[in-house]
Amino acid sequence: MSYEVEEPVKKARHFWPSAVRLVKLLFPHKLALTVVFAAVIVSVVLSVYAPRVLGRAMDVIFAGVIGRELPEGMDKAQVVDGLRAQGQDTLADMMSAITLVPGEGVDFTLLGTLILTVLGMYAVASLLMWLQGYVLNIVVMRVVYNLRAEVERKINALPLSYFDSRQRGDVMSRVTNDVDNIQTALQQAFSQLVQSVLTVIGITVMMFVVSWQLALVALIALPLSAVAAGFIGTRSQKLFTQQWEATGHLNGHIEESFSGHELVHAYGRQHDMDATFDERNEKLYKASFGAQFMSGTIMPVMQFISYLSYVGIAVFGGLRVATGQMTLGDATAFIQYSREFTQPLSQVAGMATQLQSGVASAERTFELLDADEQDPETPTQHLPARSSGHVRFDNVSFTYDKQALADGARPLIEGLSFQARPGHTVAIVGHTGAGKTTLVNLILRFYEIDEGCITLDGIDIRDLSRDELRSQVGMVLQDAWLFSGTIMENIRYGRQDATDEEVVDAAKATYVDRFVRALPDGYDTLIDEEGGSISVGEKQLITIARAFLSQPSLLILDEATSSVDTRTELLVQHAMAALRAQRTSFVIAHRLSTIRDADTILVMESGKIVEQGSHEELIALGGHYADLYDSQFNAPEAPVDTPELSPGQGPTQEAPAEGR
Repeated sequence: MSYEVEEPVKKARHFWPSAVRLVKLLFPHKLALTVVFAAVIVSVVLSVYAPRVLGRAMDVIFAGVIGRELPEGMDKAQVVDGLRAQGQDTLADMMSAITLVPGEGVDFTLLGTLILTVLGMYAVASLLMWLQGYVLNIVVMRVVYNLRAEVERKINALPLSYFDSRQRGDVMSRVTNDVDNIQTALQQAFSQLVQSVLTVIGITVMMFVVSWQLALVALIALPLSAVAAGFIGTRSQKLFTQQWEATGHLNGHIEESFSGHELVHAYGRQHDMDATFDERNEKLYKASFGAQFMSGTIMPVMQFISYLSYVGIAVFGGLRVATGQMTLGDATAFIQYSREFTQPLSQVAGMATQLQSGVASAERTFELLDADEQDPETPTQHLPARSSGHVRFDNVSFTYDKQALADGARPLIEGLSFQARPGHTVAIVGHTGAGKTTLVNLILRFYEIDEGCITLDGIDIRDLSRDELRSQVGMVLQDAWLFSGTIMENIRYGRQDATDEEVVDAAKATYVDRFVRALPDGYDTLIDEEGGSISVGEKQLITIARAFLSQPSLLILDEATSSVDTRTELLVQHAMAALRAQRTSFVIAHRLSTIRDADTILVMESGKIVEQGSHEELIALGGHYADLYDSQFNAPEAPVDTPELSPGQGPTQEAPAEGR
């Protein structure tokens, strides 16, 4: 069985409620978050203020170079007046804006102090950023760990109806991809978004402190950047959506090619598969190229706008320095602020997309966590370690769609009554949709009945805990599912505390030991969840051995022989006979030849038992069962020379294939 795990969605339907709930997941770690925010704030303050100190160092150098060329003993006012008297008003304005001592050179002591201060500020800022990243990583890992645990608990608490009404790929995506996406959003977007926003605020404040006129020039770039980012981002997002869709289609085709490799070659469809691959690969190439090209233009456009702002600041700042309205160090600091201003803005734009995607995944995960769980249990009765297996249905009614039932629709199962005595085999037959599998699902309480009562040894199963009830039941399904591991581990899955000897005894009783001994590694042979190199029939025998080891009081066999060939069916029949010994068994059968020895055969039609009795009794009755039996064993063969079959026609029987 294959399924496609879907990509996490990129937009939340209810962004803010989901975002607030996502942030609340962090609240239990308030102390750690306080450390994170404090470290970010101090780091940003140091990083933002450092250029101002560096600008002060630039003023010390400039003042020292100019002062060394001036006559010693003069003060700054005399120098400025002398320059104005010579008609050098621009130079006089520049001298008036700086602190200098005529005749003295660069104050290297002060310069060294300022440089060391700047280096220390950057070092402490970097250390604090590392600290906040380290602490935040611990917090996020703990939050995601708890979230995964909560999702796992929820999965085990959900009723079967939840999974029946949803695609497996969608549920898998919520459990895996969406949780991973939440982790990425919390790790990257949350930290960088907070830092970037604080950096933008800090730089903006410092720019206004240094020169509010130049700050207004720098902020002109903001609306231009916003318009450019919005225009390009909207179009690139559409192209990325096309890319994700094309990727999903291509991956689905590749998965089908690998899963159906033998079938593709058997029907000679390699060229068709290659052509489909080329077509979808071409679509993916065009979509990916367009998406990457469009998104790749964001940074060059933002950079161009940044350069325009830089030119404006350089020209206007140079004029202000020349007129003495600001120092050269302040101009240098402001230029550095303007260069650093666009980077956090770009990060905010990028992280906003990541955050939006993370919130969308959080919304899907919260939908899973908020889904209705199984009805709460109030067990008041208990069974012995091994019940006798007396099952009774008393006027049971059930429907999957409760709303339709409230609107007057007929139940799927209505007024069903019968009993299975201890040690008896009850076979259930009927057309597809008759309610056969639903009946055994009700026994296991995968669904709760609407009316009536189901009892086990006289105890209403609703008075038992689901775990206690299901501990009395063993199942062998049509699709023999094996887990990754050894054959020994797969059999022991039926009872975890079983010894190796008990596992081997169960394998011998169910004819598994016969083929396991021929394998190179015996019971230590590794198989994957699809069965590895063992045949379909051998897989089914292993599942029967698993059920045999659990020693259940009730046994459910759901089409257990429908996927094996006739020769293997004999082994499976013998194994199931050993499994059914001295326990109550419910057998859902398609091949009526496998249930001739059943104590009771229930013939279901539209959720009702229309006939019941032994094989001989029902054949003699000449009703529904006799018609089903005749359709399987007495159907006329099609003429050999029939030139063609009309649509919808085909052989009356199909021999299932089995391969290793």
